[in-house]
Amino acid sequence: MEIQETALKGCFILKPKVFEDNRGYFYESFNSATFERLTGMSGAFVQDNQSYSSYGVIRALHAQSGDHAQAKLVRVLQGEVLDVAVDIRPGSVTYGQHVAVRLSAENRLQLYIPRGFLHGFAVLSETAEFFYKCDNFYNKDAEQGFHLASPDLNIDWLIDEDKKVIAERDLSLPFFSIK
Repeated sequence: MEIQETALKGCFILKPKVFEDNRGYFYESFNSATFERLTGMSGAFVQDNQSYSSYGVIRALHAQSGDHAQAKLVRVLQGEVLDVAVDIRPGSVTYGQHVAVRLSAENRLQLYIPRGFLHGFAVLSETAEFFYKCDNFYNKDAEQGFHLASPDLNIDWLIDEDKKVIAERDLSLPFFSIK
């Protein structure tokens, strides 16, 4: 497994070693010992989630707060998404900055998003199956989120405005402000 740190400290892109032959392919998608050795981050996950979405769906920008904060390891099982992580850690030198990474079944990349980050993704293919591991259990009372079109974030979701499919609850979220 190759690991590349993004411009946001603690946020990593993981690229597995893929073994292909005439039968197909095999790869180890996650190994906690290797992950911890290469990143210095915990690889203890307690909950797996999966979603299926169509082109233009944007699921954004959410996090769990306080004691319920979650680190996530995300990947695409089918299709392609633009995955976005936003640093909202108080005092961080990259507070309010984001990374956007194309994840697909074809490139097999994964993104590790540490606690203290917002997370969202946009479906770029006809459909996509999205899978993620969380290091803490979901708690409805700890939900937080910000509007995906927050001007201070200036995220290009790579979806034309008339093709975006966004949940009403995401459209009603407050705008993020760096101030």
